[in-house]
Amino acid sequence: MKRLLPLLLAATCLAGFPAIAQNAAPEIAFDSAANPLTTPDDIYLGEVGGVATNSKGDIYVYTRTGTPYVTLGGSRNFAHGGSRLFHFSANGRYVGEIGKDSYGMMFANQVRIDPQDNIWIVDQMSSMVMKFDQQGRVQLLLGRKAEAIPIPARGGGGGEGGGGNAGRGAPGAGAQQDVFNRPTDVAWDSQGNIFVADGQGNARIAKFDSHGKFIKSWGQKGTENGQFANVRSIVVDKDGNVYAADGGNKRIEVFDNNGTFKTAWSGVGNTQALCITPGATQYIYSSNSNAPNDIDHNGEIYKIKLDGTIVGKFGRAGKELKQFGTVNAIDCRSENNLYVGEIGNLRVQKLTLRPAG
Repeated sequence: MKRLLPLLLAATCLAGFPAIAQNAAPEIAFDSAANPLTTPDDIYLGEVGGVATNSKGDIYVYTRTGTPYVTLGGSRNFAHGGSRLFHFSANGRYVGEIGKDSYGMMFANQVRIDPQDNIWIVDQMSSMVMKFDQQGRVQLLLGRKAEAIPIPARGGGGGEGGGGNAGRGAPGAGAQQDVFNRPTDVAWDSQGNIFVADGQGNARIAKFDSHGKFIKSWGQKGTENGQFANVRSIVVDKDGNVYAADGGNKRIEVFDNNGTFKTAWSGVGNTQALCITPGATQYIYSSNSNAPNDIDHNGEIYKIKLDGTIVGKFGRAGKELKQFGTVNAIDCRSENNLYVGEIGNLRVQKLTLRPAG
């Protein structure tokens, strides 16, 4: 056994696994503010797909609320509604709604704010990524909503969004083009290139230039390096490396800017939501989100260095403050001040991490 131990340690390092095992990660002390957002009496948050802040501290929440419906148009059926994008001030006061009744808002999956404070939403069922300016005007659309939906829905890879390419090429790879199948997230590098996690119906990452012109994509269904069970979230560091949450395979995969596989981190559980801090020293926060069919276990969030070392963890599954119910979004514009969006608990929590010692 003594002779085997060095070999096991070497294999762990070569695989790029975190230096701290999942269960051994130290606990990070933190606080949660009660009711950080104030909404009008007639507005409620549903399942929170995304939460993000801009450079002024304003808060944006993309939530699965409203009334979805289907309109009959000749021989075709058109789906509308089901999600709304709300704007709050830095102190949590309700400011207004963006894109109300938009054609592309059906099933909220994420909202992100780019370095210019533009607002981007990712919608799973319309299979679209929409960019709004600070005044709420549409600036860019990626993907395309299906022309119609089948009633009843057909089986297979198209999903309710129907805009994907699940049947082309290797399983989950999609086509080498800019049409998505249930996308989940969006991120940017310092050059303004856009990365979309086309991650639920397909299992790939698509890269676009700053004008929205498709460049390439990579990934497919599988368990090998560079493959995904799904891509639930992505972030890009200051050097242009891309980090992908492969929750179904319980890992985070790391790629260079052109999609070349670099390494994979395990020990992070069902990673479903990622965010990356700004500044010279960056950290990634990753949620081990409790599954919908097992909501009483896991739930913690990990703080990770960019070499894959787990700094610590905080929280657990539950319904009280400082507990989490299927986290789908994390905003970490500040290293120690986070916003967390929960699908299971229909809420946003504002967290303050306490410094060690």
